[in-house]
Amino acid sequence: MNPKLDLLEPYPFEKLRTLLAGVQAPVAHAPIRLSIGEPQHPTPALIRDALSGALDGLAHYPSTQGSEALRAAIAAWIERRHGVHDIDVATQVLPVAGSREALFSFAQAVIDPAEGTARVLCPNPFYQIYEGAAWLAGARPIFYNQTPDNGFGLDFAHMSDEDWRHVRLAYVCSPGNPSGAVLDIDDWRRLFELADRHDFIIASDECYSEIYQDETSPPLGALAAARQLGRRGCERLVVFSSLSKRSNVPGMRSGFVAGDASVLARYLLYRTYHGCAMSPAVQVASIAAWGDEVHVIENRQRYREKFARVQPVIDACLPAPMPPAGFYLWARTPCADTDFARGLYAAYNVTVLPGSYLSRPAQGIHPGAGFIRLALVAELDECLEAAARIVAYTKNLQ
Repeated sequence: MNPKLDLLEPYPFEKLRTLLAGVQAPVAHAPIRLSIGEPQHPTPALIRDALSGALDGLAHYPSTQGSEALRAAIAAWIERRHGVHDIDVATQVLPVAGSREALFSFAQAVIDPAEGTARVLCPNPFYQIYEGAAWLAGARPIFYNQTPDNGFGLDFAHMSDEDWRHVRLAYVCSPGNPSGAVLDIDDWRRLFELADRHDFIIASDECYSEIYQDETSPPLGALAAARQLGRRGCERLVVFSSLSKRSNVPGMRSGFVAGDASVLARYLLYRTYHGCAMSPAVQVASIAAWGDEVHVIENRQRYREKFARVQPVIDACLPAPMPPAGFYLWARTPCADTDFARGLYAAYNVTVLPGSYLSRPAQGIHPGAGFIRLALVAELDECLEAAARIVAYTKNLQ
């Protein structure tokens, strides 16, 4: 067996199952799960209809590169959403089976395992796929802490010249998981300058980019930032996006990568062996999804209504600032986050994710410790009921 598998920590939800094992939640309270970021709004009819109408495509092997029609639909969406008008459909866009699969496999294609000293830069707290991708690619993850004190920004103060010399890949997540923080143009300028100076590739995870609070001010994406800064050709930049959150189709497993053509050419070669081509029926449904914004606007509004009602209730007992984007509240706990999560489940049958399961100790702190992540993915009434139970539990603690 691959010995690098021993470097992997259990996934956060496995840790949560272990934490709650043996706890009998009260049957008087219906279970409410705020622990996992699985969209629960209905899948739009236009996507369901497109998928069911394309089932004849199941009789054919799909191309790893995806159909030209799908790549064109993705490029058209990038142009409308990010104002980038010259994405080459043939060389700068690849459909993928969800951003999770691509974020993991990309590191396997980018990192030279024979190097032995490669580093992969990761945010902290983080999506655990980044860490696992680094270890199994033969690299070592190094973390930059994102905390309330630094505005959940790009804090690289701890990085030495020697550290930068070994960085081959940098993951960024904007809007951030779990904070919802969004990188601005100065953040992107700094990151591009570092990538140019130290010759590493940026992997920009933007799967939450279409859920945000201000309809007039969508989050700045990496492709748009590169264009604003005069970076033609997306050199050293690859962006990852997904329909899961945007269009409420997490089970469809559909996303894309876009950016540097020279990097994507090598990644496509890797993918032809990796074997994750998208089903022809899913490709047709994805074209319908990327081509429609009405359902996305409606989806955003539903999240806004939930945040407007739920965030003040939570924030009154647990500090939980309103995030600019994403669908999480990152709430500070009055005790150990694991104790809070276990006690809340035992008392009120509400499941939340301890923040310490989303981070690693780095630079003398554990940035997720003392927080819980609340995914406001259920319907409004259920989220309000969960908030009321959290308030009651917190008052009992006090």
